[in-house]
Order: sequence, then C-alpha cells, then structure tokens
Amino acid sequence: MAQIHVSNLTFSYEGSFDNIFEQVSFSVDTDWKLGLIGRNGKGKTTFLQLLLGKYQYTGVISTQTVFDYFPYQISQEQMLRPAAEFIEEIKSGCELWRVICELEELCEGAEILYRPFGILSPGERTKVLLAVLFSRENNFLLIDEPTNHLDQDSRETVKAYLASKKGFLLVSHDRDLLDACVDHVLVLNRKTIEVQRGNFTSWWENKRRKDQFAQAENEKHLKEIGKLKQAAVRTSQWADQNERTKIGFDPVKENDRCISSRAYIGAKTKKMQSRVKQMEKRLNREIQEKEGLLADLEQPVDLRLTQLTHHKKILVSLREYSLTYVDAQQPVFTDLTFTVSQGQRIAIHGRNGCGKSTLIKMLLQKSGAAGAKMPVLESGSCEVASGLIISYVNQDTHMLRGRISEFCKERNLDETLLLAILRQLDMDRVQFLKNMEDYSEGQKKKVLLAVSLITPAHLYIWDEPLNYIDVFSRMQIEKLLLDYQPTMLFVEHDIRFQEKIATSVIDL
Repeated sequence: MAQIHVSNLTFSYEGSFDNIFEQVSFSVDTDWKLGLIGRNGKGKTTFLQLLLGKYQYTGVISTQTVFDYFPYQISQEQMLRPAAEFIEEIKSGCELWRVICELEELCEGAEILYRPFGILSPGERTKVLLAVLFSRENNFLLIDEPTNHLDQDSRETVKAYLASKKGFLLVSHDRDLLDACVDHVLVLNRKTIEVQRGNFTSWWENKRRKDQFAQAENEKHLKEIGKLKQAAVRTSQWADQNERTKIGFDPVKENDRCISSRAYIGAKTKKMQSRVKQMEKRLNREIQEKEGLLADLEQPVDLRLTQLTHHKKILVSLREYSLTYVDAQQPVFTDLTFTVSQGQRIAIHGRNGCGKSTLIKMLLQKSGAAGAKMPVLESGSCEVASGLIISYVNQDTHMLRGRISEFCKERNLDETLLLAILRQLDMDRVQFLKNMEDYSEGQKKKVLLAVSLITPAHLYIWDEPLNYIDVFSRMQIEKLLLDYQPTMLFVEHDIRFQEKIATSVIDL
C-alpha cells in the first residue's frame, strides 16, 4: 500500500481569472476505491491531469505509485483498426491475454478486439478501454466518467466490474455507480477539500447533518450580531450625546456644573467610545465565524419553468410505427405504439443503438423544430399535435462556441434570464467572460439546459440531459421537474433520475 500526499497545491490555467486549487492539502491511500465528487468546473478532471504531470503547479504532489488514465485518447487512424492491433500503443507492456481475461469479467467476448474500433458501440468501446486499463497491476487508475453515453445494461456491467476492483480514483456524477463502487470519497467543496470514508449516500447524509448544524449555528450568530449592532449604536449615540455637553452650559439650569467637569465628561466619553470599539471587534469576529460556517454550505436555488398549455390533451401519438433508414437492411425499430398526454413524463429506455435519438429527431422533424429531413422510410402512424412548441436538449454540445452574449443574439434569447439560470446552476460569473468552447462538458450541458428552461413550450424533449452534470445540479433539476410537472419525453441512463421523474417508461 502506497500513499498520495498533496501539500499546498495551487493551480490556475494560464490567462484564467481564478485559481482552480489554492493551498490544498490532503492524503489518500492507493488501495482505496476513491470517488471524486464536486460541482462542474471545480477541477475534477484538472486534478487528474495534475496527478499525471500534464500541468505546472505550485506545492507538492508526492507518491511512489504510477498513474494510468481512462479514457485513452484514440486517434482517427486507430479508430479504423481492431483494438488488438493497437492496445500496446495506448498502454505500454499491455498483454492481449490479460485484456481478454478482463473482457470476460465485463461479459464481453474476445471477438470485439478484432473488429474495427470505430464500428463498436459506445458500451463496447468503454469495455475494451477498461479491460486495457485494468490489464496491469500496481498502477493507481484515474477513471474519468466511464458511463457517459452508456445504456443501462452497460452501466450495470461496468458498475459490477468496478465494484470488484480496487486502487482507483473514479470521477462520476452517477449516484448509483458511486454507491456501488467506492469505499472513500474525495470531495471538492466550495472552499475546502475533504476525504471521508464511505460512499456517496453516507457522505451526503453526513453533509446534510453538517449543513443543518451550520445553519442552526449561523442563525445563533446572526442573532448575536444583531444584538451587538444595536448595543454598539446605542453606546455610540450616548458617547456623542455626552461629548456635546463638554462645551457650554447654563449656570442657572445646571448649577452643579463647573468648567472643571469638562475633563470628567471627556474621560467618560472616551470610555464609552472604547466600549464601542470593543463591540465592533467582537462584531467582526462573529461575522468571520459566520462566514466560516457557511463556506461549504450547498444552498441550491429553486429553478423555474414556464410551460405552455396546448388545446389538445394528447400531444404525440404513435400506432404500430416503424422506421428504417434508406438503404438499411434492418429497421431501427418496429411496431412502436404509445401516446404522450399533457402532464406525462415519459422515459425512453433501451440499449445503445436501438433508435432512441432517431425517434426524438423524427418527432422534432414532424413538429417543424428540426432542419433537414431524415433519410428514412416510415410505416404505421406518427402524429404530432398541430402548433406544438418543443423545447429540446441535444446530447451533443459541439455547436457551443463564442461568448454567451453572441450565442443569445444569434438565437434571440434573453441574455439576462439565461445568465440568471446559469448562476442558479452554480456557474461562476467569471465563466461568462470566457468562450464556451473553453467550458467543461458539464458547463456546456448546463447552457443547453438553461436555454430549454427559459424557452416556454408545450413539450420538453431531453436527450441524455444529465451527461457530465454534477450531482447537486441533478438534484436541482429533479426538484424542478417534480414541482412543475411539465410534459416530457426524455432519454436518461441515470437510473435514480429516471425512477424519480418518469411517470411511465417506453422500452425500445
């Protein structure tokens, strides 16, 4: 067992306005199954890159262990070749027989190593790269969001596989995966970093209790601050009033006064002013303690949604509907029958490649919300209510470029409202001065979600909206959807989100 010691780590990107890490110190063991938790943009992936020595930093990261990182970068040339031909290129000393053994644990046969990597499904690619990652012992493995874009079956396989391993640091926003796979958590809080034994749920329960205690203590501090402020004002007023009596007096009305009493009044005033200064010091101390209590407190703001009411109850209706791409030998899906009525939140569930995104694109096309027509052949019935307005979240973020202000002008969006939603999703104001291509994937996804939330619509269609989105924002979005209960059709592989939000599930 080795340890990783981080001492006084400070890092910021060149030209950045803020430090990602500032005077950070902690230690972890390399035989732990460690989960890395934090808000989008807090530096989770950056920390992995620092461990790999990719960036210059101040402070010390000391360890005797060797790191390996998932996902491996696969070149365009390698995408055309079978994985069996290039695994040693991405991981030196990797032996094919060990990879095959790991694939068996991932419920995959060796044959996928001999197909061109580019034609494998997202789940198959992930399994091959994980098998390569774990094919060598004595490395500490850095695993960055392995289940994004994976269907539920693949997620369950990866979850069981990781649960059987140890000696890794896992970055994931999937609460179910974290609970199943980790025995320690490394948490990037708002102002501090903490290491704690347990999984996500045990850490979250501890945090909830700690936050409740901090809020109770904060209320006590606020009351004490209020009392001190009132006492300081009163004492200051008495001192000022007393000071004004030093010069000038009526000898008839104030026959007990004489010129020599001026020194006594001055001394008394000085004493009162000293009391005011002591109160101010105590007041500042109380305020500092209060700020310390709330430094890491998560106080998510309730989001809002403006939905429209359609004159029809049923917004989408499919009867024995089948879809086949032109020149394809097999249909994407067949005999699909369901309706979407107002108030329903329907989850589309199925393996990667079963046609979930294709169905969504077809519904967008029929509503007039999509551009070019899809080259497909249809049979059966697919009807979309006339005048239906759809708010769509795409799983792809590549179109986000330039400043947010330019993006809003191009799409005729209310910039002030969009920025307000992004602030409520905990994006720092400093991010609004950057180009969106420099955002993390989670921050880009928040932009798409914010655009959807400020777009009044009859139907909200979200295609894998939570990929890369942090746990706290997921909880905010869950609360929003349960509070407002919009009509939705969505694809999401986060099983906890699906269980909470969906009123029904369509299996493809």
